[in-house]
Amino acid sequence: HVQLVESGGGSVQAGGSLRLSCEVSGITEGTNCMAWFRQAPGKEREGVASIESNGSTSYADSVKGRFTISKDSAQNTLYLQMSSLKPEDTAMYYCAAGRRCGWLDLWGQGTQVTVS
Repeated sequence: HVQLVESGGGSVQAGGSLRLSCEVSGITEGTNCMAWFRQAPGKEREGVASIESNGSTSYADSVKGRFTISKDSAQNTLYLQMSSLKPEDTAMYYCAAGRRCGWLDLWGQGTQVTVS
């Protein structure tokens, strides 16, 4: 069974940068999409970015030009490079995976990002 574990969260000043990582273990056969979501207190979960096995990426309008989603060459780690961070980026960030981007059934525990 595939396991996802996020890391790299923390506190940063506005305008700063952070890189989140999501380590993937287990059998990844059939896992063709990975994505980042976030949820702030009192708000609904929001899709941030996704990447398919063919390299295709997509981003929420709120993070375009500031965040970059990527995978390592072995496709065992998912990254989210976040730059020009704003207080409104403060949230718990989760990585997710699944057969397709429209059906993500594997989720990590999340990592907190706080921007002040």
